[in-house]
Amino acid sequence: MRANRGEMEQLKLEIESRKVFEQIINRDELTRAYKVVKANKGAPGIDGITVEAFGAHLHEEITRLIEEITTWTYRPKPVRRVMIPKPGSTKERPLGIPCVRDRVVQYAMKAVLEPLYEKDFSESSYGFRPNRRQQQALDRAKALVREGKEWVVDIDLENFFGTINHDRLMATLAKKIDDKRVLRLIGMTLRSGAMINGTLEPTSEGSVQGSPLSPLLSNIVLDELDKELERRGLSFCRWADDCNIFVSSQKAAERVMTGISKFIEGKLKLKVNREKSKVAQTKNVKFLGMSIVDGLLIVSTKAMANAMDRAKALTPRRTHLPLTTQIERINRWYLGWKNYFRMTEMPRQLETIEAHIRRRLRARIIAAQKRRRHLASKLEKQGLSRTFARRTAYSPQDVWALSISSAAHRAWTNAWFTQQGLFSACSTPKATINLGVS
Repeated sequence: MRANRGEMEQLKLEIESRKVFEQIINRDELTRAYKVVKANKGAPGIDGITVEAFGAHLHEEITRLIEEITTWTYRPKPVRRVMIPKPGSTKERPLGIPCVRDRVVQYAMKAVLEPLYEKDFSESSYGFRPNRRQQQALDRAKALVREGKEWVVDIDLENFFGTINHDRLMATLAKKIDDKRVLRLIGMTLRSGAMINGTLEPTSEGSVQGSPLSPLLSNIVLDELDKELERRGLSFCRWADDCNIFVSSQKAAERVMTGISKFIEGKLKLKVNREKSKVAQTKNVKFLGMSIVDGLLIVSTKAMANAMDRAKALTPRRTHLPLTTQIERINRWYLGWKNYFRMTEMPRQLETIEAHIRRRLRARIIAAQKRRRHLASKLEKQGLSRTFARRTAYSPQDVWALSISSAAHRAWTNAWFTQQGLFSACSTPKATINLGVS
């Protein structure tokens, strides 16, 4: 009797899943996984073995991994737990650093498992997926707003990676992966524990941030949310656990917030952070560091404030560093910041950051002159007339006010800073903006 199409697809899926384990422990796959680990340059785990040390005996290490996994003597070591600052916050978040050998195994698992799930993930999911970027998610969000969906349900999941339910995750994985050996390997990885100040902490729930497998597992968990949102006919954009749902009215948004929160907590066994979750118009919502105002994509207020704070931290008025060294440090930060936020459709935001950096550097130069006569002499050397230099130097203005004076601008022009190596994304910088930030 000829099998129907559904049965054939199920049979094909079972055959594919039975090959997964053999693909993971394939020498070539594990070698490719090591190359990814090496390219990412991670720190060593609790065993202290570096990426370079592992690679120095790569053939032997891969052989040992294959033997241990096939004989089930392989045991993932606990991750090394470190705390890193949360962007734009005084709080810290935990990061787990697996040992190099465990990272190799996890990257191999990811490489083999990802194609099985990728084809079924939602088009509205963008985070940690091949050939998908933040810009695409933000473009989609902007398109939804321009369709008239200007109210956002911004749901924040409390400690998402730390609260993933292992039983639910394993049950979800078992629907597509028929090979129990693969499930066992994933389960061992999830339960490997964390070493904190020499003490082993068990991991009975959650997926460690910093684990190569965690991004894929997080998408598998939240794909169930995506499917529910699609079933309800809702428009959304999701980047990992950052999910914005777009609707046409405040009333609809509040109704969606209530219904989806119940689904997340009741069905997915995750926790909604009621304090951070909100219903608001798009101009008051931050998504991937951006906001949508009047249909335009701009750097969010919070991201701009964080950039101002970072610029201030990099440009103290009292420092022993040479100006060139300080500029190098500024460039390292600002190039990365600009490369991401250049998607803003309000270029003046970049000009604002650059103007703030230059003003703070002018303040640093002025503050370095211990006497007023020293400042007058410095201004003269920069090409100002003696009268203008002395009038500026002996004025009652403080350093911060002097940094925006016409004399400071004429002495240390935007072009002068460019000559010193300071990077500028704006080809025709405008006059320094008085930001009122000290």
